[in-house]
Amino acid sequence: MSKLTIEEIWRYPVKSLQGERIRSAEVRSTGIIGDRQWSIVDNATGKNLTARREPRLLLAAARVVGDARDADNIGVEITLPDGSVASDDDALSEWLGIGVTLTRASEDSTGHYETQADETETGDWLTWTGPAGSFHDSTRTRVSVVSRQTLRDWDSRRFRINVITDGQGEDSLVGQQLTAGTATFDVVKQIDRCVVVTRPQPAHAATAGPELPRDLSVLKTINAKRASVLGIGCLVPAPGTIEVGASLGLA
Repeated sequence: MSKLTIEEIWRYPVKSLQGERIRSAEVRSTGIIGDRQWSIVDNATGKNLTARREPRLLLAAARVVGDARDADNIGVEITLPDGSVASDDDALSEWLGIGVTLTRASEDSTGHYETQADETETGDWLTWTGPAGSFHDSTRTRVSVVSRQTLRDWDSRRFRINVITDGQGEDSLVGQQLTAGTATFDVVKQIDRCVVVTRPQPAHAATAGPELPRDLSVLKTINAKRASVLGIGCLVPAPGTIEVGASLGLA
């Protein structure tokens, strides 16, 4: 595989909310600083809400505030669908109609997630525990990568991918170690996809990204043509900086 070039970097501060496109990012063992660092927790169940259970999360947006180079000195701002900024847990609870708490990830706690086992959204709910230090679904993903060819004509926001490259061939990198800017990635898996990729999302004001309609064909195509996976999941053995225009290639 020839070297790929990073074309876009995305950070999603709050699990399942819209995120922000950035030019560069500091990457640590838990992923991009500020990425999946917060989650909205259902007070009644103790589970981390995602768009699988609560599709309305896709309608709100989050951005990091503070110095994004320093994980200890950042906060998050959440903009609700009506354009207002959620000032506290009460505002989030009123929006969703249930008691919720905005929770920050820590090395001492893990997220608790759920999904339905089939794409018809009629099956039993399965539950699992994610990694400590961030609210990623999988203990085997801290940074996600996909190429333009794999994305076809789909908007990357459907997949919550961190790094989008030119070219193709990322699937062949599983089991390999990559240099990404000044960081090092271990590619450990292909990423399974669920019904969330089919759900509607509003336009993305900061990037002029279009409104995304409900589209069941996205998951059907991934299941039929790509064995239900899209994108690769990476761990970060060596922290560093990634930026748009940097190369991503075999270490």
